[in-house]
Amino acid sequence: NAMDLLKNLLFMKTSSEEYPKLKQKWKSIIDTLNRCGENPLRFLRYYIMAHYTIDYHKSVREDEIYEWFVANATKCGIDVNPLGFCDELIAASSAYENFLSSKDVSSKENRYLRNITLLGGAIRQQNILLLAARKLEAPLFDKLCQAIENLFFCYLIIREPTKTFEKSFAKWADQLRAVKTEADLDAFLDQNFRSDMAGRAKQFDFALNELRTNNIQQYRLRYILAKLSQYIEENAWGSPAYAQLDKYIDKSIHIEHILPQTPEAPVRDGFDKRTEYEDYVPRLGNLTLLEKTINTSISNASYANKVDGYKQSTFLLTKSMVEKPNVGADTSLNRAVKDLLEFKTWDSKAIEDRQKMLTKLARQVWDMPEAA
Repeated sequence: NAMDLLKNLLFMKTSSEEYPKLKQKWKSIIDTLNRCGENPLRFLRYYIMAHYTIDYHKSVREDEIYEWFVANATKCGIDVNPLGFCDELIAASSAYENFLSSKDVSSKENRYLRNITLLGGAIRQQNILLLAARKLEAPLFDKLCQAIENLFFCYLIIREPTKTFEKSFAKWADQLRAVKTEADLDAFLDQNFRSDMAGRAKQFDFALNELRTNNIQQYRLRYILAKLSQYIEENAWGSPAYAQLDKYIDKSIHIEHILPQTPEAPVRDGFDKRTEYEDYVPRLGNLTLLEKTINTSISNASYANKVDGYKQSTFLLTKSMVEKPNVGADTSLNRAVKDLLEFKTWDSKAIEDRQKMLTKLARQVWDMPEAA
């Protein structure tokens, strides 16, 4: 095991009177990784990628970790200062534990890291970049986390293989370590993230326009509808009360199929493309968030019979389908809902139009650049 071999290497490089200190430090690293349920070898791989220049085409495999540390013992400080090297690992593993529980280095909750967990499930590659950037000032670290969430969403929605993430992130970590100021960070994001996303913008639009419940995991679909709804509300009300995405992913909130999944006979018969009914039901354009209390009372009814329920919803994205709220002249609420469409009837064209509208909204939500 590479961990045991590395530990032995450190003992070989440490004077015997320092053994108790080394033992204690090593235990601290192992305890931290155990506490957050992380595989120590994955942590060491990401640590190497985040802190050192490697051949990112080949990367470093788990079974090569020990050899890498032996070959780079001088560069890492293992030769001269093994205890100092341990201190670095302690600081990195502690930061890593925070990242895994959606916190920044100072243990403050980070909304974007939380969002990445809600979106990515078990994906961990972001930690390469987070480790490389862990010494950034808090506002810059925040900005980076938001950009990582946007990039991740772009990759996942167009089904980019996770191998791509790792290779790119190992390459970018080199530049990221040199970032100190906001201008540095902006230049880094433009050169790497934004240019990468611009090259995928057409695929992004296509993926969202084709999105259906049967081609995406349920938890990711929830994340998407939550983000679209949250974006409108944050812009409309400008209040920190809307900053937590969990508020939109709660069990008391349902994904509502506007055209119902199990319709009453007149609803199916009244649909303009009756033979394609099943094709329209799962489309993103036919979905919206709705409070469970409202949803249960209207679930299989026609659009005309659902309208009053939608009006009662607190979600502006849902409410605006029926009537856009309007306050004064140029208010933040009016600006937030100005591009949302209202629908008098709910037919195939309404679903297609709403899906196009949500695709355009998604470009703003995840800050997609124009196609390169």
